[in-house]
Amino acid sequence: MDLRINNGWICRIDNDRVIPAFADLLIRNGKIEQIIPKNFDDYSFSKSVVSDGIYDAGGRVITVPNVNFHDHIYSRLAKGLPVSGSMENFHDILKNLWWKLDLALDLEIVEASAKMAAIESIRNGVLYIFDHHASPASTKNSLKTIANVLREYNLRGTICFETSDRNGEVFKTDALAENVEFAKHSCDENIKAMLGIHASFTVENKTLETIKDLNKKLQTGIHIHLCEDSADNTISLDKFGDNALARLVKFNLINDKSILAHGIFLNESDYDIIRSFKSSLAFNPHSNLNNAVGLPEYSALPSGLSILCGTDGMHANVVSSFKQIFLQMRHQKSSFENTFSRMEKIYFDQITFVKKYFPDYPGLNEGDRADMIIWDYVPPTPINSGNFFGHYIYGISERQVCSAISGGDFLLKNYNLARNEEHVWKEVAIQGKRLLKEYKKLI
Repeated sequence: MDLRINNGWICRIDNDRVIPAFADLLIRNGKIEQIIPKNFDDYSFSKSVVSDGIYDAGGRVITVPNVNFHDHIYSRLAKGLPVSGSMENFHDILKNLWWKLDLALDLEIVEASAKMAAIESIRNGVLYIFDHHASPASTKNSLKTIANVLREYNLRGTICFETSDRNGEVFKTDALAENVEFAKHSCDENIKAMLGIHASFTVENKTLETIKDLNKKLQTGIHIHLCEDSADNTISLDKFGDNALARLVKFNLINDKSILAHGIFLNESDYDIIRSFKSSLAFNPHSNLNNAVGLPEYSALPSGLSILCGTDGMHANVVSSFKQIFLQMRHQKSSFENTFSRMEKIYFDQITFVKKYFPDYPGLNEGDRADMIIWDYVPPTPINSGNFFGHYIYGISERQVCSAISGGDFLLKNYNLARNEEHVWKEVAIQGKRLLKEYKKLI
């Protein structure tokens, strides 16, 4: 179906620059066929003639879709759960909440979690998700379950299962098998695979050796928590004689397709090593604040280090995470000039990385795949390449996504989902009640 979007500020990407232009946009066969420039000064804000196949953006900003580079879809139903045991430090939080929660999951709960995540993601303009999954007692077909939901909602995703030795040999072997089975048989142009690892301190050397061989065969990257807390380094050193990053390097596990999530307890030498392997750090600022693990020392980040944004499963609003990084940098006394420069680089780092898995990720140029989001934001002052990020940080990020389009099809149109969501919330409530029951058995 052809679609024409009228009267939008189309924020094209070209050579690491955002180029806003007021224009109409013609979509045909899932691609942007033509961009038709208009004079914004002539636009009267009166409603244009609307008919089937025509959408009036009403002077709003249109950007490339958002990407969540570190999500935990399995955590979506984990609201209001009781906790038994200490929550005084991060290791206790893992042991007394998350490592009990993930053992309570089955495929029905995973599916409901994925549907909830899909709806929340679409409403936040997140059309691409890099998910790090865990359901150790129900591993087989868990990744396929998530992938099927993403396909159902017309989302694109890169999925893996976190491999860990913390639950014993059988669950570790199941996790490895699930990663391999999914990577070999369940991927297509919209769903990709990575090799999942929980964190260095819960993975034995023998397991890392196996993952090294698998990574070489599958030609993908790893997705791992790295130094989210100081325990990752201290326990790794105590058990294995190397810190967390050194172990990954020792087993040749990081490459330019790898996501290293968090990276709070790294030093400048570590950053240089990650940069030399062209791997990317995915910062999750809201989660780090919630877990009281600290913040990155942003001034220590080398300029060439690739940085991504994630939510760590806390929510789906990854642009809020982006802004939180900006605010944390300012809190650490980074100048406005340096902070805006870093945020611009992160914006383009993310586009560079997502293209390693989805080469057709769009830049809103003619011929590109028609993926885009329309923000409920009409620029109050002229918007251009020079001030786009001022609008993005202080304006766009504070507004809702009103419409989202994937492959030329509306997933969200004027705040209304293309798919009926009412039955989903009933299903979520049913599965959430089951999760609570199973979880209580483990606390």
